[in-house]
Amino acid sequence: MQQFLARANIRHHRRLGCRPVDRVDADRAAMLTLPPVPPVVGWHHSTRLPRDYYVRLDSNDYSVHPEVIGRRIEVAADLHRVRVACDGRLVADHERIWAKHQTVTDPAHLSAARALRQQRLELVRPAAETQVEQRDLAAYDIALGTDGGVA
Repeated sequence: MQQFLARANIRHHRRLGCRPVDRVDADRAAMLTLPPVPPVVGWHHSTRLPRDYYVRLDSNDYSVHPEVIGRRIEVAADLHRVRVACDGRLVADHERIWAKHQTVTDPAHLSAARALRQQRLELVRPAAETQVEQRDLAAYDIALGTDGGVA
C-alpha cells in the first residue's frame, strides 16, 4: 500500500489538476482546530422495557434483565458494546453484533425470566386443587319426570 501511495501521490491527476502531494499543505491550512470537548459519539436512547425484555438496535434484539420490565431504561451503544442501565444500574451488557436480524440472549436473563414467569403462575393458580361437586344424573330424571329407563 505504501508503494502504491508513493507512486499515486506524485502523479499528476487530470481531475485534480495537480499532484495530490501538492494539495496537502493547502488542505491542512483550511482545517479547523479540534474542539476542546470531544464530540458525543455512539448511540443513546431512553425507553420503557417491554414485556419480552428485549431492546432492538439496528434490527438486532438484545436481552435485558427482566426485573426491570415496564421501567424506564437507558440504552447506550458504541461500535463494540451495547449497554442498558436502569436507575444508574447496569442491567445488560452485550457485545454488539453487526449481522442483521439476530437475537442476543444472556443466559442469566433467560433463567431470571423463567423464575419470574414461574412466580407469576404460582400467584395466578391456586396452590391446592379445589374439589368440584358432581351432581347425580338421576336428579335430572326426577326433575323431568322420566323413569330413567333407556329408550
